[in-house]
Amino acid sequence: MNRLYDMEPRVMDDEMLKLAVGEQGPREEAGQLAKQEGILFKDVLSLQLDFQNILRIDNLWQFESLQKLQLDNNIIEKIEGLENLTHLVWLDLSFNNIEAIEGLDTLVNLEDLSLFNNRISKIDSLDALVKLQVLSLGNNHIGNLMNVIYLRRFKALRTLSLSGNPVAEDEDYKMFICAYLPDLVYLDFRRLDDHMKELAEMKHQYSIDELKHRENLVQARLEDEQARREELEEHKAAFVEQLNGTFLFDSMYTEDVEGSKLSHLPGVGELLEAYKDKFVIICLNIFEYGLKQQEKRKAELDNFMECVQEAIQENQEQGKLKIAKFEEKHLVSLNAIREESELSNIEAKIVQYSEDITELFNVLMTLEMQLMEQLEETINMFERNIIDLVGLFVENVQSLMAQCRDLENHHHEKLLEIAINILEKIVKGEMDEDLPDDVRSPAFPKGGSGTL
Repeated sequence: MNRLYDMEPRVMDDEMLKLAVGEQGPREEAGQLAKQEGILFKDVLSLQLDFQNILRIDNLWQFESLQKLQLDNNIIEKIEGLENLTHLVWLDLSFNNIEAIEGLDTLVNLEDLSLFNNRISKIDSLDALVKLQVLSLGNNHIGNLMNVIYLRRFKALRTLSLSGNPVAEDEDYKMFICAYLPDLVYLDFRRLDDHMKELAEMKHQYSIDELKHRENLVQARLEDEQARREELEEHKAAFVEQLNGTFLFDSMYTEDVEGSKLSHLPGVGELLEAYKDKFVIICLNIFEYGLKQQEKRKAELDNFMECVQEAIQENQEQGKLKIAKFEEKHLVSLNAIREESELSNIEAKIVQYSEDITELFNVLMTLEMQLMEQLEETINMFERNIIDLVGLFVENVQSLMAQCRDLENHHHEKLLEIAINILEKIVKGEMDEDLPDDVRSPAFPKGGSGTL
């Protein structure tokens, strides 16, 4: 399974890549033209680099349109340098010296992956390959049958190869895979029959049911998290995130250690709860108002886009109609020119035809100018409406936030009254309740020796 360095390892430089692209390019006249003008790496769809004694994958960042990459029969030790190949559909890394699956996180369109004949011992790090249909991992070092369960997440996987691994020697190998990967069609290049799948499901039914239960719980949690993320994004778009609860109020006291201590003073707890309730009500008013205003802005945007599309479509239809009429007249004119024998008449018809072309050009340019004026007017109107909506939103939110400030000032005044009252009682020795130790300070001494 090990490929030795029988030859000096090679580097994937521009010279190697240009040679490979040239050899795999079009032939005959098209190929000669391509060689003369040069083939841009960004336009290449398929690249074959097998049997090149390549040690490290590198310099492929320009192949941004690449769909098929063949790197088999080299001495590659690590999967890397593929980050920009996001359009890759087919990847062959078989017959190399790769020890771990990695570096595939951006290949979200990959459907066919071959890692046959390497040194891989664990199936993992394939999560991003949501479109994976074919996976070849034969002739590796995979020894844990339970590791196959990882592949259940790939709903499109239909073909799997694991022959030549220690795991394939397990007597329950085929039944286990049939049970845990029920959608698989081919295993080790042989079709799985329905009867075997039924037997496998019966044999592992208890374990499968338990696994499905855990998967359903995980799926429900993921869906819940996704729903919360989407909801948060909606709230952010409305500029009211975290205002539909106590988050803003709680955040005001998170780092205010001294303020939290004061809540233990007699009478402050009730005062703080009343302050919090009123503050949260204002936050909810801002939240609900923000969502309504966001709906209005969204409706305005949708209406704007609809008007723009209608204007463009109407203008295009008018242009097409003018061109169709011209082409109809053009066909008649050409036939008339072909049938005309007098040179003077031919020249006159050509002049008339040229004038018709100029007229068509002027008509189309007029339509284009009309469209530009119409779009400019629509854009200006949209901009004015959005500015008005945003201005109204800001004005009302500022008014609501002013209410929050008034609440804060009122709370501060009441808190100050309570603190002064407690301090006076302490000085006079009239304080019946003993204050908690974490609330005490030089202002609230235990023995009543403090001074105002």
